[in-house]
Amino acid sequence: MIEKRQFYINGAWVDPARPHDHEVINPSTEEPCAIISLGSQADADAAVAAAKAALPGWMATDPADRIALMEKLAEIYKARSEDMAQAISTEMGAPIDLARSSQWGAGYGHLKTFIKAGKAFQFEKPLGDHAPNDRIIHEAVGVCALITPWNWPMNQVMLKVGAAMVAGCTMVLKPSEESPLNALLLAEMIDEAGFPAGVFNLVNGDGAGVGSALTAHKDVDMVSFTGSTRAGIAISKSAAETLKKVHLELGGKGANLVFADADDKAVKRGVLHMMNNSGQSCNAPSRMMVQAEVYDQAVETAAEVASKVTVGPASEEGRHIGPVVNAVQWEKIQGLIQKGIDEGARLVAGGTGRPEGLNRGFFVRPTVFADVTPDMTIAREEIFGPVLSIMKFETEEEAVAMANDTEYGLTNYVQSGDATRRQRLARQLRSGMVEMNGQPRGAGAPFGGMKQSGNGREGGTWGIEDFLEVKAVSGWANTDA
Repeated sequence: MIEKRQFYINGAWVDPARPHDHEVINPSTEEPCAIISLGSQADADAAVAAAKAALPGWMATDPADRIALMEKLAEIYKARSEDMAQAISTEMGAPIDLARSSQWGAGYGHLKTFIKAGKAFQFEKPLGDHAPNDRIIHEAVGVCALITPWNWPMNQVMLKVGAAMVAGCTMVLKPSEESPLNALLLAEMIDEAGFPAGVFNLVNGDGAGVGSALTAHKDVDMVSFTGSTRAGIAISKSAAETLKKVHLELGGKGANLVFADADDKAVKRGVLHMMNNSGQSCNAPSRMMVQAEVYDQAVETAAEVASKVTVGPASEEGRHIGPVVNAVQWEKIQGLIQKGIDEGARLVAGGTGRPEGLNRGFFVRPTVFADVTPDMTIAREEIFGPVLSIMKFETEEEAVAMANDTEYGLTNYVQSGDATRRQRLARQLRSGMVEMNGQPRGAGAPFGGMKQSGNGREGGTWGIEDFLEVKAVSGWANTDA
């Protein structure tokens, strides 16, 4: 049993203000794998005070020196890759091969991208030739509360921590209490890298406790949150009392438009993408919309592909999917699968209950529904499990209308051999990201959504900009000569 009750505040590991043990559950076994402590208002206050005290010095540090520390952190992070992969796999259920590649790798990739973007970023620049004595200064927002979820933990932690470091912000991280071990490991690495005390602080806790304390704190200048739309709304209301800057990465209900001229692997690709990470991705292509001419074949293919997706413990190597994170999520997914059946969708793969041979652990059967209509619950609610809904469309106009008929707007997908159509749809789909023909977005591309999928962008230059204020200065004397 791992015991990690301390928090990282002002460059030191400290005991919580008062004991409040919390068991971290291994979702493959339903047994505790670690004990952490949940913090309180006093712990949040101490962390914010440390960040506030460290802010002037860190803001004034040459960006090159900040980036040099990040480069050292990247070396340490890479050296401890197996420790990080094991922690993520154990605490949130990613199969170990996925944890070693995508889960660990996402954090490393973002860190390297921020280093590259930071080196090229102009923190000070002229307004323009028309105003030679005006300068635009990009300045750190200030003390930032970073609140991250459990599903892609190091991906989302590094998107916030890396950007804040480059920008010159100081920060308090509250990782999910469901998957805190990876963040505690990162704190060890940041300490080893030699960041100044107070730049990075970590307090474990739940949303109602530490989360609420941070979002309402008068000395926090910005909240960056990734999680549910419901929680994002609550955070926005809390932060409004002090007019904080709020960055939200929230839910999604991605549409995957498969046209008759799509390539032969489009349906298979869409199913496997949906099942990846056990469906626990906000940008998952959970609504597959297929043109009528190829609909029946697509349903048959999707059912066949899903039936071959294997499910097993996270500790086992292989290309299977693992459990979902906890009992609450498992019950929610089971209820939504049953809702799909009750509302008349055609179940072509999977269904309720655990997969055969697994009677313990939060495992879900890879599930595919056909003949789903836009009014059904499974077409509208974010399920956050390995459940795909297939819908039929006749025309391109109908496909766009169906895709946009959602409160979310994170990622949509297009599968078509017609380049003109793809570009036309990319402009019409109301989402922060559009991926076409299975080609992923490049390193440093902005991640974020529209509507109730949130605001702001993470990753690369755009991610850095979200942690900066813009200051306009006149009467600037050019002293470089």
